[in-house]
Amino acid sequence: MSTPPRVVFMGSDPIALPLLDWLAGEGVALASIVAVYTQPDRPAGRGQKVEAGPIKQWAVAHSVAVRQPAKLMPDELAWLAAQQPDVALVLAYGHILKDDFIAAPRLGTLNLHASILPKYRGASPIQTAVAQGEPETGVTLMRVVRKLDAGPVADVARVPVAPADTALDVERKLAAACVPLLARALPRLWEGTLTFALQDEARATYCRRLVKEDGRLDFAAPARTLVARINGLFPWPGCTVEICGVPVKLGLAEDAGVGDRGSSRTEGSSARLAGEVVGADSDGLLVATGEGILSLRKLQRPGGRMLSAAEFLRGFAVFPGTRLPSAPMPRLVGDRPFLRD
Repeated sequence: MSTPPRVVFMGSDPIALPLLDWLAGEGVALASIVAVYTQPDRPAGRGQKVEAGPIKQWAVAHSVAVRQPAKLMPDELAWLAAQQPDVALVLAYGHILKDDFIAAPRLGTLNLHASILPKYRGASPIQTAVAQGEPETGVTLMRVVRKLDAGPVADVARVPVAPADTALDVERKLAAACVPLLARALPRLWEGTLTFALQDEARATYCRRLVKEDGRLDFAAPARTLVARINGLFPWPGCTVEICGVPVKLGLAEDAGVGDRGSSRTEGSSARLAGEVVGADSDGLLVATGEGILSLRKLQRPGGRMLSAAEFLRGFAVFPGTRLPSAPMPRLVGDRPFLRD
């Protein structure tokens, strides 16, 4: 083609920034971003000052037209069609697209979904994959259809989830993985050779929007389960535990295991109650669970900053035998869409 195909991008989260930077740089010969759709400016930070989101800031810096409708009304469809886009790319936009918007670009609308579909359709695939203890996750390139994340799949980029990865760490990996995924898909899309395969509906699972109550912990669960939950829900909504009557936010955890890893500090811990503090070291505050020892490696007091366990314990004494209260952990995954999504 004599000129690069025209792309409209729809997204609101910083996960898209590496992809946009690539499209404006090395990938400029493959596609031309003619417009960006993103969420309206919203209050942010402690002062709740209205600020532009990261995608709008990127678009303004690159002199790309920005649209920020609160709802996708008919006038927006007319404006979109007037741009004569070859394709629309969606990544963490935050709006459900109607059929006429999906069909407006010449080649339709494609979505980059942050899971290996059909697993974890829905609003929180990154956090849920980590919180469920998945050893890997990925980005799926799919056609957008009206049914939630159910469109046919063209390609998948897989990334590993390390034991100490938080949702934020995995989000960075997925953001980077979008670039090679699109780099190999776009030429085939323009040539008409990009193929799509239907998802296996029998294997579909769903996640939902997260809320603060999802940060509750039940110390009767195995340590590995609690590690996944704590790391998967960081930074939002974050897991919180009451220590000596103070709500403390947790930023990172690991499974301290049994035997040599904790023998000198957790002697007799097998007889301890779930949630009982059994010791501490330079790496973490050690807590007995239903199976194994949980090491809380980063902690944050109300109004403070996230600290390593060593820093936290210097200003907040926690003695062996202290009991951390448990609470039921809400379900994050279902075999059908959650009603509130």
